[in-house]
Amino acid sequence: MSTATWLVVGGIHLLNGTAPLRPDEPVVTVRIESGATPTWGDNTVVLRWDTLGTVELTARPAGDAPASRLRATGSTLFDRMRPGAELRALGGTAAGALVPLFLVHAVTDADATRVHVYSQIRFLAEDACFIRTTSEPLVVGDPQELAWLPEAVRLHARDALFLNNHQRSYRRCFHGMELEHKYTLDPPTADIWTLTCDLLDAVRDGDLPGHVLEYHDEFQAWDYLNHLYRVEAPEDDRGYVSFIPTTDGKNLVKRKWFAADAFSRREEHTYGVELTDAGFDDYVAGHLGVTATRLPSFRRARYDVNFESLRTGHVYGIFFDTVTLVADPEVRMQQCELEYLRSRTVLEPDADAVLDEMSALAAWLEGFLRAHGVSDTQGCYSKLSFLTDSVAAQPHLAVQVGAR
Repeated sequence: MSTATWLVVGGIHLLNGTAPLRPDEPVVTVRIESGATPTWGDNTVVLRWDTLGTVELTARPAGDAPASRLRATGSTLFDRMRPGAELRALGGTAAGALVPLFLVHAVTDADATRVHVYSQIRFLAEDACFIRTTSEPLVVGDPQELAWLPEAVRLHARDALFLNNHQRSYRRCFHGMELEHKYTLDPPTADIWTLTCDLLDAVRDGDLPGHVLEYHDEFQAWDYLNHLYRVEAPEDDRGYVSFIPTTDGKNLVKRKWFAADAFSRREEHTYGVELTDAGFDDYVAGHLGVTATRLPSFRRARYDVNFESLRTGHVYGIFFDTVTLVADPEVRMQQCELEYLRSRTVLEPDADAVLDEMSALAAWLEGFLRAHGVSDTQGCYSKLSFLTDSVAAQPHLAVQVGAR
């Protein structure tokens, strides 16, 4: 059995649907022999042009003319997202609109050649990201004869809304649920910035097999206030509701439902809620209709590392945060959290794989923390429990609900 991978370059109209595929239009195949070639059945592939080495370019012939071939280096295929010299030479008058279209991964055995096709969803000067659109492999002859191309164009057109809009190529397993492992750092004195940088380096350097940093969204920094109420009744609504001020002067209202700290919890986010602090009590009691106790407000500084599974397209986050009480900044907690975020896949996402991958990721993360000398308690200890325990230990921290 043999495998081969080709990058397919052609007119951008084949992705955006502004013109049909013509029999004589330039299409160039680029044999990929180094860099990030997929494992059979992977969901996601990221190609960096500067890792491809020397590649052979083959232009589809017009009519009976022989194929045209040139050799180039991967780093010169594109020049600031425009075709490089070799692509321009093969593309003729249409060369200016040539972009990465598809990636084709072929497996050939004694019976047939089968291919999986990947559509380009993002293209930048240094790289491009592709996700698989074939749920089952296509049986073809020579992949470079492009018999599979009309089907690839059709599959892309079918899901153009999903594939052609920036950062919209996501879906979510376990809708309305949060899945999260928590590690409470003890004592809360860790340098979480350096830990975050070291974690970024570890994933970037390939220390987390089968995963890459989320494509051009690998790191985020957050710093925000949180005003939290412990919901006590009705029984089915136990958990919390919190108000997070946003930069537009409004609030994100976050609700989580749970009777006890757990790996999986129901959650809901409501953006754009126009309230001041004076209106929080009435919103909780009147609008939500629950009985709740206000707990001390806190400030959360958080650093996120996001990464994705090449096999499944599932995206996960590892977050380091420091929580300090507004009323007494000496009362603090630090945690590391591993959370399922979303899935970058046009195919039906594999929900069972999320649980399997999170177990493996938790084991890897625990090894990372041990290697960095971090002492922690693994579990599901929530911010709600931290606030409740803080008030129990220091009753003066309790908030007088209704006081202005």
